[in-house]
Amino acid sequence: MVTAQHSHLYSQLTNWFSQSARPLPWRQTRDPWAILLCEVMSQQTPVARVEPTWYLWLERWPTPTDLANATAADVLLAWDCMGYPRRALRLRECAQAITERFSGEVPRQREELLSLPGIGPYTADAILAFAYEDYSVVLDTNIRRVLARWNGQALPAPTQTQAERQLAQEYVPTEPDQAWRWNAAIMEFGALVCTARNPRCQVCPVSDSCGWKNAGYPSDAYAQNRTTQKWAGTNRQARGAIMAVVRANPHESFTEDVLRELSTLSEDRFTAAFRGLITDGLIASNDAGFYSLPRT
Repeated sequence: MVTAQHSHLYSQLTNWFSQSARPLPWRQTRDPWAILLCEVMSQQTPVARVEPTWYLWLERWPTPTDLANATAADVLLAWDCMGYPRRALRLRECAQAITERFSGEVPRQREELLSLPGIGPYTADAILAFAYEDYSVVLDTNIRRVLARWNGQALPAPTQTQAERQLAQEYVPTEPDQAWRWNAAIMEFGALVCTARNPRCQVCPVSDSCGWKNAGYPSDAYAQNRTTQKWAGTNRQARGAIMAVVRANPHESFTEDVLRELSTLSEDRFTAAFRGLITDGLIASNDAGFYSLPRT
């Protein structure tokens, strides 16, 4: 149930949003394909890196059908240095499913969105909110953190819980027009003000409602359960080194030995990463045993 306090928060945050929100390009459209691309690209990737790639993809593949007809190699090259390149192939698979099952139109029902490759609960709810302006309960990292602080915690649990979703639902207005505005406002608030590190409490428009502040800013109760994501020496780094070689030479093929040499990885690190890339379909081999970007 949306309480009077929640209604007050809605007014405060949406007013703040109208004055302080970043002029991000995907906020200027209601094209569901453009929104879908943005949401998938933004997973674990900063906005500044997403924006140029998002523009490039929309110019090259303005509809799901356009992307569905692209080759895997073209998609991986256009992904540039966004990281987690499997997302690029999943977007292509998603576009193919939209083309084959929904006549090239991004579906509007949550269950149908969730049936698409690479589309999870957050992305489905974001498409409903920001493309279709429908009611949904959007729950990303920023929103989880804001709700945790309003309810007295420094940060939410490392893994999202059903209780969190139920809590988030209590804050979302039932009217679709208000619901999507709330989702946009609280997400931006978490990105710009109620940040994970060094939150800007001095300019917070809703500080009087903050349970974390009123409790004296207690420390993170889940600190010992969190892990810091590394890069140097990881399998992700090794995969990136191999992909950098094949992306820099998209029309060439390499033997495994040459690819290992050019990626400057130890044999153990190369082998584990290389086999994973093949399994994920990011590198393919021909009949002669040479490896390159997938051609089809």
